[in-house]
Amino acid sequence: GGAIVIAAVFESAGALIAGADVVSTIAKGIVAPEALDTPATFIWAMMAALLASALWVNLATWIGAPVSTTHAVVGGVVGAGIAGAGFGAVSWDQMLAIAASWVISPVMGGVVAAGFLWLIKSRIVYREDKIAAARVWVPILVGIMAGTFAAYLVMKGLKQLVEVSMGAALLLGLMVGLGCWLLMIPVTRRQSEGLENRNKSVKVLFGIPLVASAALLSFAHGANDVANAVGPLAAIVQTVQTGDFNGDVTIPLWVMLIGAFGISFGLSLFGPKLIRMVGSEITKLNPMRAYCVALSAAITVILASWLGLPVSSTHIAVGAIFGVGFFREWDAERRLKQARIAVPRPEYIPADERRRRKLVRRLHVLTIGAAWVVTVPAAALLSALLFLLLRQIPA
Repeated sequence: GGAIVIAAVFESAGALIAGADVVSTIAKGIVAPEALDTPATFIWAMMAALLASALWVNLATWIGAPVSTTHAVVGGVVGAGIAGAGFGAVSWDQMLAIAASWVISPVMGGVVAAGFLWLIKSRIVYREDKIAAARVWVPILVGIMAGTFAAYLVMKGLKQLVEVSMGAALLLGLMVGLGCWLLMIPVTRRQSEGLENRNKSVKVLFGIPLVASAALLSFAHGANDVANAVGPLAAIVQTVQTGDFNGDVTIPLWVMLIGAFGISFGLSLFGPKLIRMVGSEITKLNPMRAYCVALSAAITVILASWLGLPVSSTHIAVGAIFGVGFFREWDAERRLKQARIAVPRPEYIPADERRRRKLVRRLHVLTIGAAWVVTVPAAALLSALLFLLLRQIPA
C-alpha cells in the first residue's frame, strides 16, 4: 500500500509539473500526417491508436506482463497509419530504432544492475567487517544515486521546464553527488551504531536510499511516459479545436490531469499484482538488489539518451531485475565451486534439484520476452481493425 501511494503521488507530480508539452514523435514522427489526407482521417487514426494501446496494455497488465505503454502507443499509431495510408506512410527508420531498443535497453539495464550488485557484494557483503565496509561504501553509493538522479531529472524529467545541456546536467549531477556523499558519511555512521555484523544489518542501511530512489524514478517516469500515453488524445483535441493536424502537438493541462489520474487509478487497480510479479516472482529482491535496479534504470536512460536510443523505462527496469537474478545465479555457482575446491567431497545434485536452485524463473523470462516482442504488432493489428471500424461511423 505504501509503495502504491508513493508511486501515485510522484507519478502524478511528474506528469503535472514536468510533463512533456510536445509529443510530435508519437503524433507526427511515426506516420506522416499529410498521408492521412483529412483531419477526420487523422482523428480516427489517433482514436484507434489510443483505444488499441489501452486495450493491449490493460490486457497485458491483467495477465501480469510488464509491457511498455510507449511501445503500445507506437504500435497503435503504426497500425492505424498503415490502414489509413498504406505502408509508405510509416517512418520505418524510426520503427527500426524502437525495435533495436527491445534488445539493447533491457541488456544495458541488466548489465549495469549486475555490476552494482557485484560491487556491493565484493566491497560490503563478503567482507569480514561488514559494518565498517558499509560505513565507507554506502555514502559513496548514495552519492552515486543522488548524482545520477539529479542529472536524470534535469535531462529527462524537467527538460520541458528548463533546457539544460548534457554537460551541464552531468556537472550538476556531480556536484549533487559529492554533496550527498559528504552528508551521508555521518548519517550512515549514526545508523550503523549498534548493528550486528550481519547481512541483515547492511540491508537496513539501504532502506531510506531505496525509498528515495523509487520516488525519484516515479517522478521522472510520470514526467515522460504519461505524455506518451495521452499523446493521441492531445493530437485529437488540437485537431478538433484548430483543424490543423500538421503542426506540433501540445498537451493541455486537463489532458495531463486525465493522464495523471489514469496512472494513479491503474496503480491502485493493477499495482499489487504487477508489483508481486516484478518484485518477487522473477527473482527475490531485497533492499540492496532493488537499489541496484532503480539506479540501473536511471543510468541506462541517461546512457541511451546520450546515444540517441528510444528506450522504455519498463523494459530497462525489468531487464535490470533479470540482470540481478542471473548475477545471483552465477555468483552462487561460483562460490559453490570455490567451496568444493577448498573442501573436496563427492556430491551429486539431481537435475530436478539443480533446476529448483535457479534464482530466476525461466517461465517468466519467456512470458515477459514474448509480451515485449508482440506488443507493437499486436497493438498495430488492433489499431488497424479499430480504424477500419471507426471510419465507417458517419461524420
